[in-house]
Amino acid sequence: MPLSEDEQRILRQIEHELAQDPSFSERGVRVSRRRLVMLGFGMAAGLVLTVAGLAVSFWLAFVGFICVLSMAVLLEAEIRVIGREKLGNLPINAWLAGAGRQRRPE
Repeated sequence: MPLSEDEQRILRQIEHELAQDPSFSERGVRVSRRRLVMLGFGMAAGLVLTVAGLAVSFWLAFVGFICVLSMAVLLEAEIRVIGREKLGNLPINAWLAGAGRQRRPE
């Protein structure tokens, strides 16, 4: 369903106001590349601990599994923030134009 002219005017006004706000871009959440790498290494280390722990003790393998699970959840949350930042950089007009193109039959 396309937007009415009044809705399009409101969206343009919001875009213009956000473009004029100098502190808007600074308020975003930044993701540290170092944190992503450390979470990746932590996940790999937990996986190694899980596999090696199976040869030693069930409890050691269980601790490794819990480590892998917690690192994966934290890594997923960081990647989700990156995805929101990338999508947030697109102007609303790009979203609307992209949605309209996908619905048209070829």
